[in-house]
Amino acid sequence: MMLKTIQRPTTLSTNQLSNRSLIEMQDGTTLFFQDWGTGKPVVFVHGWVLGAAMWEYQMTALSSQGLRCIAYDKRGCGRSSQPGDSYDFDTLADDLATLIEQLDLQDVTLVAHSMGGGEIARYLSRYGTSRIERTVLIATITPFLYRTTDNPDRFDPRSCEQAIASLQQDRPHYFTAMAPGVLGDGLSNGSVSLEIAQWLVNVALQASPRAAIQMMQAQAETDFRDDIAAFTVPTLIIHGDRDMGTPIALTGQKTADAISGSQLKVYEGAAHGLFVTHKEQLNQDLLTFIRGK
Repeated sequence: MMLKTIQRPTTLSTNQLSNRSLIEMQDGTTLFFQDWGTGKPVVFVHGWVLGAAMWEYQMTALSSQGLRCIAYDKRGCGRSSQPGDSYDFDTLADDLATLIEQLDLQDVTLVAHSMGGGEIARYLSRYGTSRIERTVLIATITPFLYRTTDNPDRFDPRSCEQAIASLQQDRPHYFTAMAPGVLGDGLSNGSVSLEIAQWLVNVALQASPRAAIQMMQAQAETDFRDDIAAFTVPTLIIHGDRDMGTPIALTGQKTADAISGSQLKVYEGAAHGLFVTHKEQLNQDLLTFIRGK
């Protein structure tokens, strides 16, 4: 597979990074990142508009277990810059590569949720695995979400158009209405609080509305079937069997089938937001996989 030739960013020294929480991308966009703990590096790539904040329970748990946990707000989200465009997967993968190289990370485990799975796939196909030891895809959007002539059993593209119209009409209501589906039975059975649901809505609202729309369009239009061949490192796929946002039969199972030697863990009763609804189980599975057990 041909890998992209890039101009390598300057690696920052430890002193330069000691008091920093921002890294500048090649186009001048700045990404906020948090870097907790020491040990083998784990880079968390968030889904759609949720930002690094969504990884709170994974970052705190794993950094206390001897791992260096790094999460960042992708462009347009959270505390990062909010440019008016450039939310395609090539650019998002380039951002991930710049972060990894400026922090001079080696033997990285990449952990992604939902849309982040597409970013990992595109990163690997453009940059290879020289710095990557393992990958984890949680509730992934790969290999291709939307219906085309050669991808018939997928979402109708009109569902994306309807979602964008809802975002443009009333973005706070759209995110609030999504929360019960993301959390599944967690809200009804009391295992997840109403405050957690509101927190996720608040985090999503920090993202630029333009970023939200363009990234949703990118998810609908981007085909990762060719990128899947770049997964040549140990890969763990975790998916809930009640995920309505990225149904397991269309995403997690097909991704597992396409990645040779990958491992698929199915969480019974889990919806899309298993990073909070099943956080203890997820944290243990991540720790075990990262340690190679």
